Amino acid sequence: MDQVEFNGGVMHIKDHGPQHLSEETVKMLIQRSQEAKQRAYCPYSEFRVGAALLTLDNCVITGCNVENACYNLGVCAERNAISKAVSEGHRSFKAIAISSDLSEQFISPCGGCRQFMREFGSNWDVYLSKPDGSYRRMTVDQLLPVSFGPEQLYMKKEFETLTDA
Repeated sequence: MDQVEFNGGVMHIKDHGPQHLSEETVKMLIQRSQEAKQRAYCPYSEFRVGAALLTLDNCVITGCNVENACYNLGVCAERNAISKAVSEGHRSFKAIAISSDLSEQFISPCGGCRQFMREFGSNWDVYLSKPDGSYRRMTVDQLLPVSFGPEQLYMKKEFETLTDA
């Protein structure tokens, strides 16, 4: 990692490209996801999750889970970070690191978050971590194989109509 600077609450970093993040950058992303986890609002499940998203233009944007008494209105950390990034004009991502308090297994995104990540591409990295900083690197495509994405909406379709007999 060559340079780190803060600008308007968003961390900008300079790195070596989307395919090969330096070990230092991966550790920084995991650290930022652990910091975001500390801000989680989870009074019902008490299951804290944090995420740190690295945009294509090297901004780091964090998110945490936010629960609601109407359970289905809660927002996962991953969707929170991606929505925040989109609202700030980012649409392309290199990687996301996810953290929780699970120490016996790596945190994994829920199905909804996997699909939400897929909206922005299938070939970017997802770092599943543990509190000790250890991690497993996967791609969105590995987490959600044979997925449906925006490109399917533009593929040729054949319509067959039902007729009355």
